[in-house]
Amino acid sequence: MTGTAKVGTAGQRRAVFAVDQDAALAALEEAWADGGCHAFSAGHGTWSAISSAGQVRTGATPDELDRKIRAYWQARQSQGAGR
Repeated sequence: MTGTAKVGTAGQRRAVFAVDQDAALAALEEAWADGGCHAFSAGHGTWSAISSAGQVRTGATPDELDRKIRAYWQARQSQGAGR
């Protein structure tokens, strides 16, 4: 099943489940820049972020990338709490 929805400009259509890449990247950066992730990007079906330690996190969707960053961040917090 495919569908389209109108977007701002007359005549342009976007698939219903298409992601607004710029908005999603901006949201990820806003959410995680202070959490140690930088250099967010998306291309060819892969979303990625680089941590301040140089580790790369990837996901097939912005939500998957967000979950992986969150898991990484929570693991770091748990390790720091035990010290």
